[in-house]
Amino acid sequence: MIKYRFRHIPSYGNGVICKFVNNTLEMKKLAAWDFEDILQCAMPVFEGLFPEDHDKIVQSLLYRFAQWHALAKLRIHSKTTLSVLDSTFMRLTHQLRHFRDFTCAVFTTVELPKEKAVHERKAAHQGLDSNNRDPLSGSRKVKKFNMNTYKYHAMGDYL
Repeated sequence: MIKYRFRHIPSYGNGVICKFVNNTLEMKKLAAWDFEDILQCAMPVFEGLFPEDHDKIVQSLLYRFAQWHALAKLRIHSKTTLSVLDSTFMRLTHQLRHFRDFTCAVFTTVELPKEKAVHERKAAHQGLDSNNRDPLSGSRKVKKFNMNTYKYHAMGDYL
């Protein structure tokens, strides 16, 4: 459903936001402008996909990410913009923790079928026969939201 919503977003301006590919979720080797376009268009794409209380959290988080991105991308900062960037970052991290504790705890997420296929090919390449495989390997692995990664840690270095 998300891929169709992204696909139906019209292009904007002269190369500002280009038409999205057929399946945005499976794009590989994304450039920075791809991430920026996805972030700028994410709010209407995700709107209404979650129950109302979780939808508000997701929409607020997407807005805060877009705000933080716009401020971090400025080429010249003043004391005011640095102060706003700092407060936006604090709000963003608070909302990320709230998202992790409230929304992520409710939904079970699993790896994509493509990721499962990669794991199966890797296991086959390593020579694991069908008798030695984990009985649960037929199902996709559960994926949990993890804030303990470098990309979240490095966000504070933009200040």
